[in-house]
Amino acid sequence: MTQPAIKHLWTDSEYLASERSSLEKHELLDGEVFAMAGGSPRHNALTISVGALLRSLARPRGCSVFSSDQRIYIPATGLFTYPDVSVVCGKPVVHDGDTIENPVLIVEVLSKSTQDYDRGAKFGHYRSILSLREVLFVTQQTHCVEHHRRLDSNQWLLSDVRQGAVQLVSLGGSLALDDIYEGCDDLPD
Repeated sequence: MTQPAIKHLWTDSEYLASERSSLEKHELLDGEVFAMAGGSPRHNALTISVGALLRSLARPRGCSVFSSDQRIYIPATGLFTYPDVSVVCGKPVVHDGDTIENPVLIVEVLSKSTQDYDRGAKFGHYRSILSLREVLFVTQQTHCVEHHRRLDSNQWLLSDVRQGAVQLVSLGGSLALDDIYEGCDDLPD
């Protein structure tokens, strides 16, 4: 009689040691490791575009903008993940030397394969980050940014921005949709 396969549950230390030498990125949740998909040319261009625009708002306020190579850790849920863009104001709080715990703003560029997870379970994890003030979901197929902002009451307000600009309270400025999508429409998604 054969024995059922035993699933290996990773510790945080095992995951971090493996991730630091891996050529691919993975998420860790509840001891399970999940490979993260690469992005399309349009996805990557939108990520860079938003990051560059955020940098001009962030630097004067003492904030830093990080690319999708920056891992974040969410203590309340135990998720280790890599947002497309993250912003930290002030000194980063780090977990185990190189994993950020205190973003104020997170950006996810939505793809067909990840948009349900990004808007659903992953956003649920993000909302538990006490420092987090805003989350942007940038769509690839249309010029639309879903802007989620934490209110003082700890409720989240959604603004569906389809023209004009996204007003970022945490950075005291705005991102024009025309600037975000400039040069990206003809790229494959």
